[in-house]
Amino acid sequence: MQTPLLVVGALLCAAAAATWGRSARQRYRIAQRVANHLDNPDASELSHATFVKDALVTVSFGLAALASLVTAFAGERGAASFAVLAVPAVGSLVIGRHFPRHARLSQARWDIERRAEETLSQEELAPRRWAERLAPQTLPSIPGFELGQVYQAGTGLMAGDFYDVYPLSGTRLAAVIGDVTGHGIEASITAFQAKYLLRVFLQQFRDPAQALEQLNAQMSASERIEEFISLCVVVFDTQAGTLRYASAGHPAAWLWHNRDLQPLRATGPLLMLDPSGSYFSREVALDEHDLVVLYTDGLAEARSGAELFGEERIASAIRRDPGSEPTVLCKDLLEQAKDFANTPVTDDVAILAVRRS
Repeated sequence: MQTPLLVVGALLCAAAAATWGRSARQRYRIAQRVANHLDNPDASELSHATFVKDALVTVSFGLAALASLVTAFAGERGAASFAVLAVPAVGSLVIGRHFPRHARLSQARWDIERRAEETLSQEELAPRRWAERLAPQTLPSIPGFELGQVYQAGTGLMAGDFYDVYPLSGTRLAAVIGDVTGHGIEASITAFQAKYLLRVFLQQFRDPAQALEQLNAQMSASERIEEFISLCVVVFDTQAGTLRYASAGHPAAWLWHNRDLQPLRATGPLLMLDPSGSYFSREVALDEHDLVVLYTDGLAEARSGAELFGEERIASAIRRDPGSEPTVLCKDLLEQAKDFANTPVTDDVAILAVRRS
């Protein structure tokens, strides 16, 4: 009975040795590649140590298989063959003194990889959070108004398009949309500054044109001569039944009023173009169910060959269903522009719709 058991044990040890041997061979190849292509002593040492450990286990199982076979057929005379297992034991003692160091290196590499993953995650998340500040996916619920918006980033998340909707008082509401020339972090920073400075100036001045003049003076002081801002601000006054707007070189917004659609065109130059630029505002009547649609130039400039989607197609889309829910209207406008374009829309597109309910 002893002989069959020893034979079975030898076969199992041989199979284990073969398995660990394949692993050791692969570890050796990896260690060679690391040593030849990476200038990193720690990585090379860890790769080599992993190979050595697998090789040692391979040798141990191989010697155990050999000793079991010898004992199986030589009886008690072959029992001494198990002494060969002292070889891997001595090897373990020799290389074992390095094991704590290897463990520390592995822990350090794991910590570095974890921090790298956290950094990459933050780098991916930061632009999304920044874009959410400039063009939020949800707008506040404001009594007396229905709000809708859509935003599509162009070639990157860091963009210069922004919009804002917030109450100025119990009966007055401000709606703002703007676009900073360029892309990337600089345009986003400028957009962020303009958006929140305008909030301050709209609280100080009832006339949006005065707020734009103050914003223009403040932003021009930064001396970023390569940047300009187009911006439109609309102030709804439900108590007075009026809408007052001012536009700094921004594409025409559209007002649906008295069953007619009329453009709200620019009332002054681009911001940061002229530090002493002047602006004026216009006031029109505001009735229940009146609708204002604002957008950035990425919508109008969607292309089909040399032809632009243009403001007339935007106006036609609004005329077809001016009673549509504002968010649905914004999404439909974007989809129509994308359907019209024969190439992907690479510019940022922001659309904002406000209806007095």
